[in-house]
Amino acid sequence: MSWPAQHISISINRTPDKVYAYVANPENLPQWAAGLSGTIRRAGERWIADSPMGEVAIKFAPHNAFGVLDHDVTLPNGETVHNPMRVVRNDTESEVIFTLFHRPGMTQQDIQSDAAQVFEDLLKLKMILEERE
Repeated sequence: MSWPAQHISISINRTPDKVYAYVANPENLPQWAAGLSGTIRRAGERWIADSPMGEVAIKFAPHNAFGVLDHDVTLPNGETVHNPMRVVRNDTESEVIFTLFHRPGMTQQDIQSDAAQVFEDLLKLKMILEERE
């Protein structure tokens, strides 16, 4: 059985290569992802980050030429959340798309809150990337 999904996207006035390079670098996460606004450090193939919930482990998709920025986040309670994310060409710019799954047990308020946070993170990402250069 599949979960309902919500796709949240934003256009960024930068090429997909530039957006991908910035987002694919885990060391940049605390600058634009509020849920990971603390420190981040490498631990083997995973990254450990401070979050409002406590320490979380993040594993990213391998670098690729297709704009795939998927990442799995293992929460302090051991649950792993898969986060599909892509950067795609949108004419001369980029579209960043994040898929938010409505997991079992999430209330409508949880879903709305998560969606709003993802959109705020994408706005922050847009601001950072469009101010560069």
